[in-house]
Amino acid sequence: MTPYWLSLAAAITTTLFGQTLLKKGVSAGDFVAQLFHWSTMLGLMLYGGAAILYIVALRRIPMSVALPCTALSYFFAAAIGHFMFGEPFGWMHVGALVLITSGVLMLAFAN
Repeated sequence: MTPYWLSLAAAITTTLFGQTLLKKGVSAGDFVAQLFHWSTMLGLMLYGGAAILYIVALRRIPMSVALPCTALSYFFAAAIGHFMFGEPFGWMHVGALVLITSGVLMLAFAN
């Protein structure tokens, strides 16, 4: 795996952690309190770091492959949402995630 693919994987992972922290910030109360909650601020910083990692990945990975690969985070986001935040997760979710993951894998291995 090249450093560019590792950078893309790190960007996806960092974005996922950022999303989780943004969701955690909802517990702060109203919108303004959420904006200044530690988890929201850390989540936004992680998003910035993920953007830098993504820019590095785009130096050698075509955008037509890199961007769809970020959809792999949907699977993990659904699992985190279900297990950490009690969000619903049914067979329709599973089917949709299988289709998304299959499409991403087809694109990633097309080159």
